[in-house]
Parts: sequence; structure tokens; C-alpha cells
Amino acid sequence: MKTIRKIVDSNVNSQINYTQAVDILNTGEVVAFPTETVYGLGAVATDDVAVKKIFEAKGRPSDNPLIVHIGEKEEVELYIEEIPEVAKKCMDLFWPGPLTLVMKVKPNVLAKSVTAGLHTVGIRMPDHPVALQLLQQIKKPLAAPSANRSGKPSPTEAIHVEEDLQGRIPYILDGGSTGIGFESTVLDVTHEPPVILRPGGITKEMLEVAIGPVIQPTNVEQNMASTPKAPGMKYTHYAPNAPVYLIECNEKKVSQAIQKLQTEGQQVALLAPDNFAQIKADYFFSIGEEGVKEEMGAALYHALRACDKTKATIILATATSIEGVGAAIMNRLEKAAAGKWYTI
Repeated sequence: MKTIRKIVDSNVNSQINYTQAVDILNTGEVVAFPTETVYGLGAVATDDVAVKKIFEAKGRPSDNPLIVHIGEKEEVELYIEEIPEVAKKCMDLFWPGPLTLVMKVKPNVLAKSVTAGLHTVGIRMPDHPVALQLLQQIKKPLAAPSANRSGKPSPTEAIHVEEDLQGRIPYILDGGSTGIGFESTVLDVTHEPPVILRPGGITKEMLEVAIGPVIQPTNVEQNMASTPKAPGMKYTHYAPNAPVYLIECNEKKVSQAIQKLQTEGQQVALLAPDNFAQIKADYFFSIGEEGVKEEMGAALYHALRACDKTKATIILATATSIEGVGAAIMNRLEKAAAGKWYTI
């Protein structure tokens, strides 16, 4: 299969590219497109054959549910049995935006592969001009996980999609770099109080101001059988080729760790704030200014992918606090590291 990548932005006449994307989706194929979080790999969510092509292209386990993307708030009632009041508040305040709401799905409307056998579905309205244009032109829901090979860092640029899925998908809409840099917050509103199944750009603190108490399970609690499941929770994600280890954000401890690893013959890549640049790692990738978590979020996946272009045999990534978007950053880092911490 030949993969075509087409640029869509305000500086070019993009309508022909949108038309091609819509035609491809309507014939039961998949298309990659940018959202404000990461690039997604979309298929019409009511077409089970098409949706299965997402799993095939990504190498994604079929028991991992998908998020459904819509272009208008009014479409929710087509797919959801009953919209809770708390969900309506969230839609009014945070849509379009990086918030996925998990609600009870109407039977026999969406493809079975979308829900992976669950009685709920995650649904969101993305805040990106390309995604919204595509959704509003096709006038159908699109199931769309991140457009990468399963387990790899999520793509924040079209070139990342191309690197992972070249020859596996027919079409990429290239809308440049995404904004937030990690996936949407997933909030299960079938529980009281609502439960954050995956932290993201809409933080626990932001939600609680809007709707009152919200539960955010720890990473240990997320792995318990009693915790509700959501897209992205079940498998190790975001991992580059070399093993990743988390390390305390302390310059002295990081320097000692790198010296020890290098004496053991390791090539060390360090993902850390700007002020760690003078530490003599074999490869250094800045994740922004220390404490500025918005910069970290935008830089994280780019840095993890960049490690694959080096000869690093081990990656150290400095931790951050779990306040605000720090919860999302640590969630992704702990998944990339499979929970491993480096200590001397």
C-alpha cells in the first residue's frame, strides 16, 4: 500500500485534500489526521470492517477500546443512551477540547470493535481546525486512537505517522505539529463521583472547579481489576526502543547515575529540563524549563521519538510532580518506563 501525505493549512487550497480524505474514509479505509493532542488514525465508527483496519495498521490488541470523535456536540445523542447532567456541563465548558467523556453507549449503533465488548464508549469533540473540518465534512463519527504503531510514542507531527505507518495506511492529512502533545483526559461520568481514567490536558483541578469532586486513581489503582477501563490503560505505551527509567529531578543524582551507567558501558540519553544540559549524558533532550509542565507535555513524545534516532542503550527521564498536567506527564512517563525507576 502506498501512503500519501497531504498538507492542509490556511495557506493552501486544502479542499481537494479534505475531499480525498472523506472519500477514502467512506470506502472503508483509514486516514490519519491531527488533533490538538496528537495525530489520530481514523475510521468511520459505524463500520466494523473499517475499524478493524485501525487495529491491523497499529498492531493494537482488539480488546483495547477506541475513542469516538465527533464534529458537533449535537451528535452525542445519536450514540449515547442517556447524557448525564455532569456530562452536559463538561461539554459546555470543555468542548471542543481534550476531554473524552465515557458514557453508556446505545446498542447496535457503533461498530462492535469500537467498544471492545464494553457497554460504554469514550466520545469527544477535538479542538483542531483540521480535525473539525474533516469531521464536519464527512458528517460521521470517527473512531481514532493515536496514529502510531501500538506501544510506540504517540505522534505529534505527520512525519512521525509516516515513520510508523508508511505502507500500512493510505492517507495522512498533515496539519503541522499538534499543540498539547499528549492524549485527551478520559473522564468516566457513569460513576458518582466521576473517575479520571486517563489524565490529560484537562486536569483534575479544572474539572473539580466545574463539576465538583472527581476521583483520579493512582497508577497502582489503575491496574486493579475493580477500576473502570478506558482506551490506553491496559497496555504499556509510549515506549522508544531503548529501555526508559524514571529518575528523581535532582542534578546531583542524575549526574551520578549517568557516570555510573557510562562506566558500565551504557550510552545514556537524558530527558530533562533545560538546566540539566551541562550534565555529560551521551544524548540530551530538553523537555523545557523546569517546573513549566505545559512545555514538558508538548516536548515529551518528540523527545522519546528522538531517542530512537540515537545509539542510546538506556534512557533516563526526570520525574515531575503530579499537580495539574503533571499527572498526565507522569502517567505517560511511567507507562514508557513500565514503572521502572533508576536508583544508585
